[in-house]
Amino acid sequence: MGKRPTDWRKRFGGAKPPHVVMLHTDFAGVRAGNTMLISSPGDIANYLSRIPRGETRTIERLRNELARKAGAQAMCPVTTAIYLRVVAEVALRDLEEGKPIDQVTPFWRVVTPDSKVAKKLSCSPDHVAHLMALDNAPSASS
Repeated sequence: MGKRPTDWRKRFGGAKPPHVVMLHTDFAGVRAGNTMLISSPGDIANYLSRIPRGETRTIERLRNELARKAGAQAMCPVTTAIYLRVVAEVALRDLEEGKPIDQVTPFWRVVTPDSKVAKKLSCSPDHVAHLMALDNAPSASS
């Protein structure tokens, strides 16, 4: 296996800025003629960070809310899944390196243990469930 491990931080920082495109053909469930937001890992991380502690959102809600905010009719489901994974992997690396849970992007508020994205992460879906449980637990500061 000569494949090098992915540098998730590099992928996070190297993504194009969010932009809206007009679809000329149907794509991933979005109809031709619709405007579609291609977001960024940074925008998705900001969205995740604004979800209140202990709450979750669906990927569909994330896509709808970010698309509406950008003035688009839809958000690309393909790049959304890719960028959610990038954000999650950066957060997992931060946790591995000792960053406190309240200082990492709370990807588990959208990436639930049973999601397709969770199955692709470098951690197990059980670990995602553990992070969700920690997020729901009363903090020492409250």
